Amino acid sequence: MDVLYFAWVRERIGLPRERLETSAATVADLVAELMAREDRYAAAFADVSALRVALDQELASFAAPLKGVREVAFFPPMTGG
Repeated sequence: MDVLYFAWVRERIGLPRERLETSAATVADLVAELMAREDRYAAAFADVSALRVALDQELASFAAPLKGVREVAFFPPMTGG
């Protein structure tokens, strides 16, 4: 699956996107896998309450299943008018 990082998430990880093979069942499981990889991922995902996630360009929760998902995007909440 493709994993995309936006705004300060991208800055902390140092990549805009990457392709991953994962056995994670949910978004939360994927986050745990990523955090275990390196400190930069742990820093980026230290406070998931400050993040939003989209699965195949649809907003989702961190409890959402990943089965059949092709793209996961992590980004901070958006504001504006």
